[in-house]
Amino acid sequence: MKKLFGGINLTWLKLIIFAVLAAVYTAVVAVIPITRDTSFRDITVTFEVWILFGVIIIMNSKSAIDSALKCFVFFLISQPLIYLFQVPFSDLGWDILKYYKNWILWTILTIPMGFIGYYMKKNKWWGLLILTPVLIFLAVGHYYGFFTYMLTYFPYRVLSVLFVAATMIIYPLAIFKDKKIKMAGLAISIVLLLGTSAYGYIKGDSTYSTTIMSNGYTFDDTNHVINFDDSYSVKLKDKSYGEVYITYMDELSDYVINADFKKIGKTELIITSPSGETTEIKIDIKSDTYKLTEKK
Repeated sequence: MKKLFGGINLTWLKLIIFAVLAAVYTAVVAVIPITRDTSFRDITVTFEVWILFGVIIIMNSKSAIDSALKCFVFFLISQPLIYLFQVPFSDLGWDILKYYKNWILWTILTIPMGFIGYYMKKNKWWGLLILTPVLIFLAVGHYYGFFTYMLTYFPYRVLSVLFVAATMIIYPLAIFKDKKIKMAGLAISIVLLLGTSAYGYIKGDSTYSTTIMSNGYTFDDTNHVINFDDSYSVKLKDKSYGEVYITYMDELSDYVINADFKKIGKTELIITSPSGETTEIKIDIKSDTYKLTEKK
């Protein structure tokens, strides 16, 4: 660990290779189906791994300016490459590059963050003031979301929860040499982790809420039309997957079936008419999407 956080001779060539390898790995986990809904794909949308990369660069830089420039170049190379590598495999083709714009501001911000972050190496109390906002960002912006997701879809995101918790504990221990500063930083991390865990547990599981279908929904393969209104009833065959209900949507001027899903898996949506006739539809629920298949 000492080698990783300050013992590497981080030349510009090594930095460029590091950036390319990080981009290749991220692009690969973004396109292979097996990583969907797993912690391995989180690197494509959240910051916890990129923060680790940034801290490693900072701790192995020779000056504040060197740190700022190397952080900037690392993200300037890695982020657009991630999308370029995905072009041949994405349905969007070159249009996937539109998502890079979300990273442009963050790439620019790595200059002041890399410059200021370098002063954590001075082993002073104010270095902990530089690290603390990062710890708060990780706890509130990442750990909390992963933790509540894990409660809902266990064991999904377990690795992400463990990764964020581990890095929050490692940072103060690896960055600072003074024992008192180490312990103070460790205490901050533990308080943040316990606090967000307790709040997430009290608040309860997260749910995936969405509109499943609107009145007049048609299956493409059979042209079978599903009609309903508020006189119909609707339920999931396995209620452990969540709740479904019919409501009127003003934007559509029609009725829709909404759902609050609580876990990933397959069950059936059962629509019952006022006369008692039922329509059963297979539903494959993912963490942020679903697929409807007509039961024949």
